[in-house]
Amino acid sequence: MLVSSVLPVQINVSKKRYHTIKDLKAFHKHLERMNTMGKKLTDKVTWVGKVDWTLTTFHGEEYSTHKGSSYNSYLVRDKKTALIDTVWQPYDKEFAAHLKDEIDLKAIDYIVANHAEKDHSGALAELMREIPEVPIYCTANGVKSLKGHYHKDWNFQPVKTGDTLDLGDSKLVFIEAPMLHWPDSMFTYMTGENILFSNDAFGQHYASELLYNDLVDQAELYHEAIKYYGNILTPFSPLVIRKINEVLALNVPVNMICPSHGVVWRDDPAQIVKQYLKWADNYQENQITLIFDTMWESTRKMAEAIAAGIQNIDPSVTIKIFNSSKDDKNDIITEVFKSKAILVGSPTINNGYLYSVGGLLEMIRGLKFKNKKASSFGSYGWSGEAIKQISAHLNDAGFSLANDGFRTLWVPDKEAEQKCILFGEDFAKSI
Repeated sequence: MLVSSVLPVQINVSKKRYHTIKDLKAFHKHLERMNTMGKKLTDKVTWVGKVDWTLTTFHGEEYSTHKGSSYNSYLVRDKKTALIDTVWQPYDKEFAAHLKDEIDLKAIDYIVANHAEKDHSGALAELMREIPEVPIYCTANGVKSLKGHYHKDWNFQPVKTGDTLDLGDSKLVFIEAPMLHWPDSMFTYMTGENILFSNDAFGQHYASELLYNDLVDQAELYHEAIKYYGNILTPFSPLVIRKINEVLALNVPVNMICPSHGVVWRDDPAQIVKQYLKWADNYQENQITLIFDTMWESTRKMAEAIAAGIQNIDPSVTIKIFNSSKDDKNDIITEVFKSKAILVGSPTINNGYLYSVGGLLEMIRGLKFKNKKASSFGSYGWSGEAIKQISAHLNDAGFSLANDGFRTLWVPDKEAEQKCILFGEDFAKSI
């Protein structure tokens, strides 16, 4: 068994008297250290990252993190010692302090920066103030990115695929992974322990004290993993397939996959690799998603009538309906990723569509979904341009348009609702 368990430590404080506030503060500090101690993955590898329980958004406000996240940093100790990645910048001092509890910083021989974004490299500046000469191994693009972030000329050691770093009994093997999901990204494989440090690949924004994939809620884990892929990695799907096949061709054993966010894959780590290959292959389920915004409920009524029409034709299809101004945008995108077809609706305002619909359309365009059908719908009172504009955006985003869309004047009456149902039926037949 490669993985060692981290057992809870029971502390009996009743027999100890604290005579001063200073004593009590010292005890609380001790407790804090114990709660943030590194967690051993193997005899040679220790997780020394940060679990961010309170994180609610990521990439500014672009990505919702309902379950928090983690910034995974790994300390590798052999005859030589390497630190793989750090944590997000707001936790740099906390990270450095806790790392000192784990190891004398001067005992760190190498730092590996798999990726330069500040959620991975944010504590570098704090560390380099104390160990300025320690070499940093990263890709050539990583050097550019790190210099751009921190404006420091540290001891950079550029690496490319196949380069190795000898730690003693083990080696670190570097594998460039450009555009997964930045130009500077790379993986690091550790021989002997057979661990793939995969950076942003195979991760999730998911906070847990349990650390491993087999210990957490499996439904939560799957949801956060597919949300992560659908919202972040979808545009790079052809590269995902190519890189996974490249790694598989190396024919090396992988006992663990250690990403930069979320849990470590120790139980059947190949399962997440298989999922990525499925998700990267123009993924879709038997699902149709309707997205709308509304001013006076007319477009909502249309969405529900269209959904009823779809179900008349295919009772087995999963239908999901979202209000783009009220529902979480990343949860919507996750459902778009899963869908074989979508419909987007908005009333017409100022000769266009509502802004929440515009934001979703822009996100959809950037994610470059493939092999999905679409259409548009909405109510109007004056001119009704929104439907044509939405269709144009969906077409530009790579969706195959099933028709020219459907619009109705004013609040839909029974006749208009029946037309919406028929529109839904026709749409379902076209899928």
